Amino acid sequence: MDSHFTVTISDEKGIKQFDVHKIMQKAIWYGGGFIIFFALLSMGTILYLNDSVDDLTDTQSVLKENNEELSKTIKLKQEELNKNIELTENRISQKREELAKVLNKLSEIEVIMGLVPDEADSIEERVELADVGVQQMHTLFQFIPSGSPMKFTRISSPFGYRMHPILKRKEFHKGIDLRNNIKTPVYATADATVEFAGFHKSSGYGNLVILKHNYGFKTYFGHLNKVMIKSGQLIRKGQLIAYSGNTGMSSGPHLHYEVRYKTRAINPKGFMDWNVSNYKEIFNKEKKIPWQSLIKATQHIQIRNPMVVVTPQLSQPDQKLKAR
Repeated sequence: MDSHFTVTISDEKGIKQFDVHKIMQKAIWYGGGFIIFFALLSMGTILYLNDSVDDLTDTQSVLKENNEELSKTIKLKQEELNKNIELTENRISQKREELAKVLNKLSEIEVIMGLVPDEADSIEERVELADVGVQQMHTLFQFIPSGSPMKFTRISSPFGYRMHPILKRKEFHKGIDLRNNIKTPVYATADATVEFAGFHKSSGYGNLVILKHNYGFKTYFGHLNKVMIKSGQLIRKGQLIAYSGNTGMSSGPHLHYEVRYKTRAINPKGFMDWNVSNYKEIFNKEKKIPWQSLIKATQHIQIRNPMVVVTPQLSQPDQKLKAR
């Protein structure tokens, strides 16, 4: 007998019966089971998604907080970076100004020394060339009379023709008279050998020092009170050699100072004023001196611890000084 079951439906019109095959019965059971399974799966999925949404929400909150902290950190770092950039730019600007001043000064030194740098020369090359020039300047200042031999209140008698204060006749004054108190220190104006030191009988210089310098130069220091060196002694620029006085044919305390080149007297004032700032001026003033030969002869000489050129220094007048 085939498997089947009967479905009976009763209503007001009567009773109706329907036979359903067993396969339909299984289909109904499977369909119901599937619906129940799908419903349960859907509920599980919904619950899982809800949990996932909650986790994502929490993660979003954490990320938002981290983002806010990171934004604050980035802002602080940006502000710090901007300050560092501004500070660096200010320093660069300051260094550029300093470099411009240095270059201007370097240009001035190059003009003083007569250097004409090539446009392709680097700053280091220009500085090195200028340094060589400075060394050569120091060499010339060390070997050739330069700077003042002593402090003085005024020049009481310049170089050139004058009325002799004692002989009362017009004579050529071979030097320059620097007035100051007796016993004012007198210094060598260049490296030298002492040619004469003592009382000079055949002239009116009184106590006299003659220094023989390199390249044909000599300096004379007359009317001294006391001589501190001896003939034949080697003297360095800036060394104390005597004290000023009023000996010989002198009408008042002063130093008679001469500069000679190969026996010819030269105006000492230009040599007293000669220094780094006016280095080239003397080349035009004293054209009879072979400066180019001197420069060439000294260009390879380096002086250790060169003496700084002492420019003329005026001391305060002393009321006790006698008039010349």
